[in-house]
Amino acid sequence: ENIDENMGHLMKKLAEWDLEENTVLIFMSDNGGLSTGGGKGMPTSNLPLRAGKAWVYEGGIREPMIIKWPGVTKAGSTCDVPVISTDFYPTMLDMAELSLKPEQHLDGLSLKGLLKREANGLDREAIYFHYPHYHHINSMGPAGAVRMGDWKLVERYENMEVELFNLRDDIGEQNDLSVSKPELTAKLRQMLHDWRKQSGARRTTPNPAYK
Repeated sequence: ENIDENMGHLMKKLAEWDLEENTVLIFMSDNGGLSTGGGKGMPTSNLPLRAGKAWVYEGGIREPMIIKWPGVTKAGSTCDVPVISTDFYPTMLDMAELSLKPEQHLDGLSLKGLLKREANGLDREAIYFHYPHYHHINSMGPAGAVRMGDWKLVERYENMEVELFNLRDDIGEQNDLSVSKPELTAKLRQMLHDWRKQSGARRTTPNPAYK
C-alpha cells in the first residue's frame, strides 16, 4: 500500500513537471518478501514460491518488475524471459542511445530488444546467483544457484549438496530431480563453479575468532 501510494505521488509529480513522457520508470524489489525467520508477524507470504528474502529459492530471488517506457512499452503487456538486475545498466544506456560499456556491466545485457518486442530472448545461456552469507532468517546457509531455461540448480556451500528443479512444472521447488537427472545436474553444477571462478565471486571462509 505504501509503495502504491508513493509511486502514485511520483508519477503525479512527473506529470505536473511535464516529464511523464520523457521518463522511463523501472520498478523492482531487491529481494523476495520477508516470509521466514520465525519472527512475530512476518509481513509476507510468497506462496507458491519457496522461502523468501536471503534464500536462493524462488521466494528469495524471483521479483516483481515493471518497466514503463513511454512510447515503447505497451500497458498491460508481459514478458516471461528471465532477467536480472545487472541488466539495468546496459538497458538504460541503450534506452538513452549511449554507447554500451561492457567493461563495466560485465554480467548485464540490454533489455531494449525485449521491451521493443524486437527479440524473443537474450543471448545468454544462464543466469547466476551467489549468496555467500549467513543470515538469521535463512536456515540453508551460504548458497548459490544457476538457472538455464526452465532448469534451476541450487547448491549449499556448507556441504556442497545440490538440488535440481524444473521451474516450468514445479514453481514451488518441491521435487528435487538431481538424482534422476545426474548428467544435467553435473552440467549445471560445473557451470555454476565455472561462473564463480571466472567472476571472482568471494566464498565464505572460516572465522578463527568464532567459538
